[in-house]
Amino acid sequence: MAELWHTLTGEETLIQLRSTGDRGLNQAEADARLREIGLNAIVAADKTPWWSIFLSQFQDFMVLVLIGATIVSFLLGEVGDAITIVAIVIMNAALGFIQEYRAEKSVETLKQLTAPEAHVVRDGAVQTIRAEELVPGDVIELEAGDRIPADCRLIEVWGLKTDEAALTGESQSVRKTLAPVEDPDAPVADRRNMVYMGTAVSHGRGRAVVVQTGMQTEMGTIAHLMREAVEDQTPLQRRLEHLGKILVYLSLLIVLVVVVTGLFRGEPLYQMFLTGVSLAVAAIPEGLPAIVTIALALGVQRMIRAHAIVRRLPAVETLGCTTVICTDKTGTLTKNQMTVTAMWAGDKIVEPSASATQDPTVRKLLTSAVLCNNAVVAPSRGHDSDKAQGDPTEIALIWAAGDSGLSPQDIAREYVRQGEIPFESERQRMAVLAVDRQNHKAVYVKGAPDVILPRCRFVERADRVIPMDRRLQQQASEVNDRMADEALRVLAIAYRPVRGDESEDQWEEDLVLLGLVGMIDPPRPEAIHAIKEAKRAGLRTVMITGDHPKTARAIGEKMGMLAPQDEIITGPELDRLTDEELDERVEHIRVYARVSPPHKLRVVRAWKAKGDVVAMTGDGVNDAPALKEADIGVAMGKTGTDVTKEASAMILTDDNFATIVRAIEEGRAIYDNIRKFIRYLLSCNVGEVLVMFLAAFFGLPLPLLPIQILFVNLVTDGLPAMALGVDPPNPGVMDRPPRSPNESIFARGLGTKIAFRGILIGVSTLLVFVWSMSIWGMGLREARTMALGTLILSQLFHVFDARAEDRSFLEIGLFSNIWAVLAVASSIAMLVAIIYVPALSTLFKTDPLSAMDWLVVILASGFIQLLAAVRDVVLRPIRRVVRGTAS
Repeated sequence: MAELWHTLTGEETLIQLRSTGDRGLNQAEADARLREIGLNAIVAADKTPWWSIFLSQFQDFMVLVLIGATIVSFLLGEVGDAITIVAIVIMNAALGFIQEYRAEKSVETLKQLTAPEAHVVRDGAVQTIRAEELVPGDVIELEAGDRIPADCRLIEVWGLKTDEAALTGESQSVRKTLAPVEDPDAPVADRRNMVYMGTAVSHGRGRAVVVQTGMQTEMGTIAHLMREAVEDQTPLQRRLEHLGKILVYLSLLIVLVVVVTGLFRGEPLYQMFLTGVSLAVAAIPEGLPAIVTIALALGVQRMIRAHAIVRRLPAVETLGCTTVICTDKTGTLTKNQMTVTAMWAGDKIVEPSASATQDPTVRKLLTSAVLCNNAVVAPSRGHDSDKAQGDPTEIALIWAAGDSGLSPQDIAREYVRQGEIPFESERQRMAVLAVDRQNHKAVYVKGAPDVILPRCRFVERADRVIPMDRRLQQQASEVNDRMADEALRVLAIAYRPVRGDESEDQWEEDLVLLGLVGMIDPPRPEAIHAIKEAKRAGLRTVMITGDHPKTARAIGEKMGMLAPQDEIITGPELDRLTDEELDERVEHIRVYARVSPPHKLRVVRAWKAKGDVVAMTGDGVNDAPALKEADIGVAMGKTGTDVTKEASAMILTDDNFATIVRAIEEGRAIYDNIRKFIRYLLSCNVGEVLVMFLAAFFGLPLPLLPIQILFVNLVTDGLPAMALGVDPPNPGVMDRPPRSPNESIFARGLGTKIAFRGILIGVSTLLVFVWSMSIWGMGLREARTMALGTLILSQLFHVFDARAEDRSFLEIGLFSNIWAVLAVASSIAMLVAIIYVPALSTLFKTDPLSAMDWLVVILASGFIQLLAAVRDVVLRPIRRVVRGTAS
């Protein structure tokens, strides 16, 4: 029956629901229905309990291997190793849990879709109740500014208009009527006698009977469908999972080779098993999952401060590889505030200003626009949409009067309204009768120019009324066309003195034209800058809007989105394209106008079919399928619906396009940081494995004991790697094109750099170990101390190299990341402590080193950095000369 309510009369609807228009339901009946039907609320996707979120952090493949290593370490009596591994795993799980839990809590605070209260008629009296307590059959009262709390059939209207953009995507307010709609299959947008949950009253008032609540509403139906969607992994998730498996398999292979080699040499099985476990601990970068989580978590925190809430951590990285942004116009690229930008009066076009109202005709034009108006705007400086109620067009007229030095409040006190002919879509005009303090009556009219101009017989110029001849009629039409071509919404303002005995039928005849007013929803200045930055970064911005093509073109041109070869097409034109034709043209289409939800979905799919990573913005329920289809859906926090937020990966709390571009920059920087510490961690782990592997292969004593290997991991894989995770963005991060979605994390030579540096670390450490025993005649314990110092310092020097892929550490500045300096200093302090503090020296089996020993260790560890420093000192002046000559 739900789809047929619009076909019934109001009386028939009340009879079906066993209710009455004047008394509504009685309280007992309402309570009974509430018990039977349930609360009037959109049921979100089943919430995952906190303990399940925490346990899910242990499902990563590498984490499971580490848990296995912990068990083995306990069984072998290596309690220290086991405790440390457990600590790392728990830290990783806690970080992931805290970030996911906080993000979900932040989303909860944004959910403002359903009205918190409703004005309901029960037992014949109007009372205010929680909207979730509404039941079918309840009669509710609606007025401007109210959010519709349920799906309802209207039974009384007084100039009622609603904003249904959240449901249908239509940006203009919809005029409501009472007449039944004959077509039972009429789309929601054509059911003018119905109002729907989540939409808002923009004008007038009315009374309606609730027909559906909760998940039975139109919004509930879409929410139910959205809950069944399945999401793909992001590129980062896929790459890290693949990387983790490769590293574990390589580790196990190396362990197997070492153990088998030792057994063939006649080493005891138990000793070789301990060696294998030590190698596995050294080879697996157990800090990688934690560091990745930390980097993403810190990025999420920065994004929250920048007005974006990321609902899932890897979404930040997905934004970083975005190639196409499909964005709404209203509120995202524009301010979502209709603003008067041009007024034609007194034979000239002026902007709203105090100087403009020195012309008496302009002053009268704005006064008439305020009088023929039902919007309510609180006195304030600037255009504060939060303090305004009513139709956006009428709000813009009041703002224009205020910008021109006229007080709308003073005008309202000067005149008394005595009658109104409300705006009707069929009439395209509105008229108000008002009388001033001198008892002068006049009718003030506003409406579409093609409707108002033929009704004007006079024009006011410089406080004089002159006949409207053909020349003046042509002039007004040309100005109207010129404003329309600039994508302005144009209204004609006129008036007519009224004699006491005239009827309403005469009010709108023989009018005096005051002029034309042009308005537009202006672009956000920061969005214009953001589009330029996006273009510089190789991103393509596509506008998808329900507005008129002229309006869309004008905004696109003002935003700098359109190049000469770019196309603009409408929804009907898109319908005539096959999927193959759209695939051929999609790269050249920058603006889609007059589109519907299926169109948005088609556009996203067409871009994805070309291998692009697509970000899609949206606020209405109709946007949810496209947001779910996109690689990353971006919902609006202010105007977005619950369903849209549920479908999204990220929510903008300021509904601003510029925030998306900032998120893309953040995503790129975070991905760079992930590459930095992957380079650092794997180079270090390759070095550690190589030391152990080569020593075992050549039959040498183990250069490091298991507890020493664990200490190396602790001081090098912990704080220094975390410091790389907070490295500031490298200059030019937005001056390069997006990376390919299929790019390996080892692309651009990263694998070669890891292998080279890892071999360097491993070989230098082993050479120091061998040299200490064979040349200096050190004992095994002291030689191991030398190897331990060389291995750790080699890795700590590498922290600064890893910060940039194409420059030396001196070029990027040693102190540009103070956290890296502090992390390295703390690790060096820990190394010194286990060598010179007796209790720690006993625990880690180290011996004190002399000054000469340290000199050897430092030279072996940092000769690459020393060479780089010399190179920079020598070559930097030459580079400056070359650059100066080139310029």
